[in-house]
Amino acid sequence: MRGLFVTGTDTDVGKTYVAAMITRELVAAGVSTGVFKPACSGAVPDGSVLRWPDLETLAAAAGISNVDLVCNQRFQAPLAPPIAARLLGNRVDLDEIKQHFLGWSSRADVVVVEGVGGLLCPLTDEQTIADFAVWVGFPLVIVARLGLGTINHTLLTIEAARQRKLDIAGVIFCDGDNLADSQAGQTNGDELARLTDVPLLGIVDFGSDSVRLRDGESQARIDWSRLAGTHQG
Repeated sequence: MRGLFVTGTDTDVGKTYVAAMITRELVAAGVSTGVFKPACSGAVPDGSVLRWPDLETLAAAAGISNVDLVCNQRFQAPLAPPIAARLLGNRVDLDEIKQHFLGWSSRADVVVVEGVGGLLCPLTDEQTIADFAVWVGFPLVIVARLGLGTINHTLLTIEAARQRKLDIAGVIFCDGDNLADSQAGQTNGDELARLTDVPLLGIVDFGSDSVRLRDGESQARIDWSRLAGTHQG
């Protein structure tokens, strides 16, 4: 099984936005593509039912109508999964997550996995998202928030990934706060390029569905299928 593991430098940095964008591009290129999220917390009440908009976004990108295929470990509270599960008197079932993930091997050629929070966010009481990423074995796409503070967060994420011998396909800046023209936004890319050899894939502007190069308005040509690795678990 081949795929990409989309992680972030923090929560709310644009992981779902980028994961859905990658999925749509793969589908548009004719690649049989699945989407997976190990756990999801933070539901939105809709009358008598609960909804998880992130899962709906991922499912729609892959042309899937059933969010159960994307994630079956879902919790209401907007907290790290094991904490949200504990509030319900429950536990995150890692074995079930792994079996659910492996089910995609017969359904898709490439799977886009979106993590939860940052790389060291707890997934269970004992393991982090990074531990799950090691088991999956896909190259990481690190989504970083454009603006002040992103250099530290991005370098910490890269360091944590490399300590675990995780391959890194590259970093994407997500400009959800329209900070591309700020001093920090204008210098983030050059400074990170000076401090790390991890590829900087480009910037996703607010409301855009493509990645642009850091040094101009032209669209980055990223072969997501080529970047996808092989499942090592």
